[in-house]
Amino acid sequence: MNQTNLSALIWSVADLLRGDYKQSDYGKVILPFTVLRRLDCVLESTKDAVLAEEKAKRQMGVNPELFLLRVSGQSFYNVSPLDMKKLLGDPDHIKANLLSYLHGFSDDVRDIFEQFDVQTQIDRLAKTNLLYQVTERFAQVDLHPNRVSNSQMGLVFEELIRKFAELSNETAGEHFTPREVIRLMVNLLFIEDDAVLAKPGVVRTLYDPTAGTGGMLSVAGEYLEEHNPEARLTMFGQELNPESYAICKADMLIKGQDVANIVFGNTFSEDGHPQRTFDYMLSNPPFGVEWKKVEKAIRQEHETLGFSGRFGPGLPRVSDGSLLFLLHLISKMRPAIDGGSRLGIVLNGSPLFTGGAGSGESEIRRYVLENDLVEAIIGLPTDMFYNTGISTYVWILSNRKPEHRRGLVQLIDASGLWQKMRKSLGSKRKELSDAHIAEITRLFGECREAYDGKKPISRLFKNSDFGYRTITVERPLRDEAGNIVLGLKGKQKGKPQPDTSRRDTENVPLAEDVETYFQREVLPHAQDAWIDHDKTKVGYEIPFNRHFYVFEPPRPLADIDADLKRCTDRILTMIEGLSA
Repeated sequence: MNQTNLSALIWSVADLLRGDYKQSDYGKVILPFTVLRRLDCVLESTKDAVLAEEKAKRQMGVNPELFLLRVSGQSFYNVSPLDMKKLLGDPDHIKANLLSYLHGFSDDVRDIFEQFDVQTQIDRLAKTNLLYQVTERFAQVDLHPNRVSNSQMGLVFEELIRKFAELSNETAGEHFTPREVIRLMVNLLFIEDDAVLAKPGVVRTLYDPTAGTGGMLSVAGEYLEEHNPEARLTMFGQELNPESYAICKADMLIKGQDVANIVFGNTFSEDGHPQRTFDYMLSNPPFGVEWKKVEKAIRQEHETLGFSGRFGPGLPRVSDGSLLFLLHLISKMRPAIDGGSRLGIVLNGSPLFTGGAGSGESEIRRYVLENDLVEAIIGLPTDMFYNTGISTYVWILSNRKPEHRRGLVQLIDASGLWQKMRKSLGSKRKELSDAHIAEITRLFGECREAYDGKKPISRLFKNSDFGYRTITVERPLRDEAGNIVLGLKGKQKGKPQPDTSRRDTENVPLAEDVETYFQREVLPHAQDAWIDHDKTKVGYEIPFNRHFYVFEPPRPLADIDADLKRCTDRILTMIEGLSA
């Protein structure tokens, strides 16, 4: 059964809820019951053995927990004699028995259902006489791992969340990232380390500060398992949305990960992994979301800890926290001397160029470029995400660049690599095929300039190519007679005074001498101008699209005239026909 059919089957529970529940509340029932049925199926084959082991250890006066984990073969267990099918044998006590069954799970699972606030939904379903029917419907769905893989199960959860988000006018894209985008990012993250990752018994850590339902962590784990079954990826994450966190934690639990590594809370104000660094990191933070709610905590960390904290380089405007996530990830990089780190993050276009010299955004770009952290930026097609059609970019950063990448930034224009989806999902109308992912991965791996015909698709730049100096150009203040006004005291005595109404600025590339630029570009037009060097600021921006622009000369004027004449003649002929 594919995930679409499986989702449709689970979705049919909505028919039971209609009338007693608003559409926007369907997910409050369907998501936790789907998780419950999945866990129920996973434990099915070891149920009797776990109950026997629990009884034996209790009689011996021994804490059974470690023994039960071993017998269950999972990182969780359930000591209730009930399961979802047995619950159906006693309709009159369905509520009490269901709560008893939930209480039989180990602590981590009980926390998952607390995040879903499942007690409230059980009470509500019982009052509307729907609890038995809902339990019965889910008990009929076979979610055993032999029938539904972990990867397939993840897609089921994502599709359900997307549907619920649409019904409640929420933003589905805040919860998860399209799987083909994750596969691309994972490819780019691991490609330069394939030799290391292929070693037997290798262990690496992966972190996602905006984990959502755990899609990025899962795809990365699947990649490593496919390429080296003996390798192990220890996963860490943090998530703010309670339902997404619960699903992520359940998914990690089934995968045998340590779910204590998945933390609930706001990454900015409650860093769930303080002082910890990671080998790899992935993130798709929400686009253009303000950080006003946590502004006090972030500014305090910036001002008191500086570069010893996460936000030393600078703070972006409060209306867009995207670059805060980038700084957070950079702070989690393992020192280069200890092996270093690589990370991938999805951002919109704003972090590339928003903010002039001296602004928080520019200072953050300056920090990552002057410290040679940016390996590549890949421009994706529009209409790739569920909640927005805007252009998006994958940034790949590392503090252990291979020799051939040092001092360079690779820009890849992948905006033309896409195929149309058979059915749109929200704003998502395009997708990357396996061939497109392979092509982008190849371009990145080769790290050289490449063209598709005359159009560039991969370009290499020095870090300094994105830097500039903003100089302040002053013009003298003149009195009513047109004479230059001079300063009368202090350092300004005898010097021309600037006319603030005629003040201007110029951006000079870092590679160019400021005086040479000034003499060539400014003095021919304003011979009385001068530079106020005290106001000079260094800025950085990455004008991505400009570097891939290909000039197309206009058509010859004669051809345009000929087209206009043909059009005019056709209109005149039509008018003559009407008047005839």
